[in-house]
Amino acid sequence: MDFFQLNAGALAYLGDSVLEALIREALILKGFEKSAHLNKEALKYVTAVNQCCAFSRIENILNEQETAIFKRGKNCSHLNIPKSASPLEYKIATGFEAIFGYLHLTKSEERIKELFHFAYPEL
Repeated sequence: MDFFQLNAGALAYLGDSVLEALIREALILKGFEKSAHLNKEALKYVTAVNQCCAFSRIENILNEQETAIFKRGKNCSHLNIPKSASPLEYKIATGFEAIFGYLHLTKSEERIKELFHFAYPEL
């Protein structure tokens, strides 16, 4: 299957869960143990606004294929933009998630770790 041709919204949907798992793992490894604290901390990283900021930290190190996936994710139709983010922030966050969904499907675990490290250096 050509994962590059998959629907960008589907890639973002998967990427959202990949990022969520990485963030949860990083928070647990930082010593957070109680679910209430984990959820509160995770919100600092999973909102569209924060994902937009995280994308700005990796934008210049993306390869051509990752950039193409990002653009497709950013340009897919958006119906439910949260009140906490602007339409542009939400589109960037969707493109950001699409990258991680694509990398997960292509089994690019080292690249996922590398981009995650640069996107969220505090984790």
